[in-house]
Amino acid sequence: MRIFKKIMKWVGLTLVVLLVLGGAFIAHSWYFKPVNINIFFARAFLQVALESPEMLSSIHVLEQFGIKGHNAELDDDSIAAGDRLFDHMKESREVLLSYEDEDLSDGDIMSKRIAMNMMDMLVEMEKFRFHNYPVNQLFGVQNGFPSFMESTHQIDSTSDAEDYVSRLSQVGRKFDQVLDGLYRREELGILPPQFVVTKVLEEMRSFVATPAEEGILMVSLTDKMKEAGLAEDDQQRIALEARDQIESTVYPAYERLIDYFEVLDNKVSENNGIWALPDGDDLYLLAIRLFTTTDYTPEFLHEFGLSEVDRIQSEILDILEAEGWDVSEGFHPAISEMAEDPRFYYSDSGEGRDQILADYQTILDEVSEGLEPYFDVMPEAGMEVQRIPEFKEKTSPGAYYQPPAMDGSRVGVFYANLYDIKATPRYGMRTLAYHEGIPGHHFQLAIAQQQKDLPFFRRVIPAIAYSEGWALYAEKLAWELGFQDDPYDNIGRLQAELFRGVRLVVDTGIHYKRWSREQAIDYMIMNTGMAKSDVIAEIERYFVMPGQALAYKVGMTKLLELRDLARTELGDQFDMRKFHNVVLTNGSVPLDILEDLVRRYIAEEKAG
Repeated sequence: MRIFKKIMKWVGLTLVVLLVLGGAFIAHSWYFKPVNINIFFARAFLQVALESPEMLSSIHVLEQFGIKGHNAELDDDSIAAGDRLFDHMKESREVLLSYEDEDLSDGDIMSKRIAMNMMDMLVEMEKFRFHNYPVNQLFGVQNGFPSFMESTHQIDSTSDAEDYVSRLSQVGRKFDQVLDGLYRREELGILPPQFVVTKVLEEMRSFVATPAEEGILMVSLTDKMKEAGLAEDDQQRIALEARDQIESTVYPAYERLIDYFEVLDNKVSENNGIWALPDGDDLYLLAIRLFTTTDYTPEFLHEFGLSEVDRIQSEILDILEAEGWDVSEGFHPAISEMAEDPRFYYSDSGEGRDQILADYQTILDEVSEGLEPYFDVMPEAGMEVQRIPEFKEKTSPGAYYQPPAMDGSRVGVFYANLYDIKATPRYGMRTLAYHEGIPGHHFQLAIAQQQKDLPFFRRVIPAIAYSEGWALYAEKLAWELGFQDDPYDNIGRLQAELFRGVRLVVDTGIHYKRWSREQAIDYMIMNTGMAKSDVIAEIERYFVMPGQALAYKVGMTKLLELRDLARTELGDQFDMRKFHNVVLTNGSVPLDILEDLVRRYIAEEKAG
């Protein structure tokens, strides 16, 4: 009975464990409509998760029940697997519709709305399932696989290390499935921008040019085996097997992908937004809905971005003038002069980069100690700062966050890009740490994982406008709470918000107004004061992730509107901690549902 209660903590995993044990009632629920909608949610999520061994390794929950077979497998990236996913979504949607609201609790109705929103969007996306670039300079099997093995595949035993080698042996199959998808896209007239081909070729050639024993796959394996304290004989045997797989399977798979892109390089010569793809304008409208969870038009978002750029630049100029800088020539000359001041940068050395990581940790420790008056729900999982792996940092964003494992075996990680030292000015570090770490993504994602009363899918699915909106809100919140009292740190905060305002302009510029890559780069350089290397990486990101960059500013704006609404409606009754609880303990939700939750909280507070 005790083990059953422990299993029940993980909503959704009940089904897996009981299926393994042969429970007749649960087996019936697996194949037919479950009596309880929460069993349906668990089943629908698990049916997707069980098709993705990599997702199961990332979540890292089944292992505590002795279920580990997935850790020896890689995902099926075939076109047929995609067919199965869309069929599953459509079937699950029909089952979900059969649950009548009058038979459900308020919480279940909310979960139904969130699930229906997600399923409707996925079903609608089927028409455009090949309208993307699955191998690009930011993500794809070519960098995603080694990153996954380094950051996610855990080794605590000899069998875990053997599973690592098993995964290496499957790389050829996985890469060939990706290649099949690339050929299908060519048949449909869907080719990537030219710069994508150049960048991924450079990345892959560098990867295979590195001797196996020096590459991230071998170094990660040997480090993990040593840290786990495996027997020396086992370490040597497994290391030899791994090197053999890298040389005989992994590198040849990369070479096949390289061969494909070398041929493709002769077929592409332009850098266009998705408007150039078949039905590209319709796809962009859908992307805006997907990422912002709103019906905003690209024209509205473009104009909103322009107005925000003007407002924020004016605030920055006021601070610069107060600090004695010459602002008579306008924003770009003034911010550029400040950005050239060497006092704001670390030394371009290994020691300088180590100091950046140490200073990030100090910033996070400081803010962690001062948040109790504003949050009464805190993350249970820890968090640390690491450098983005060097093999991929040249084309990676400035930073990103990886959530902790749900069983507590892996902490959350704030990854910082240290490739270009000029891209990490001291005055921008606090804001970046608050965004990626505390109280930003780490709070939002780790706290969502803790909500045992929510269906499992609500604790792990992303709603980009909500999650990125929260992280941008966290930047402003930290300033409001006094953690950025240095005027230059406030410039860093405003620059980060300005950057998100500029994103509205350039994303809609590229995909709606048909701007060129160079036009978008020039606009961002002139209006942010960012390092050119960062600007190029960002603009190229928007080409391969249409609409995603719109989510940040839209989500932050909605959160601030809802907080202002709660303050106005509740007056002296307004409690920041309660507001944050509403926002953070309901999982990742579309913005219209977030507004409903906040309005319900306001009504309950008024009612006493």
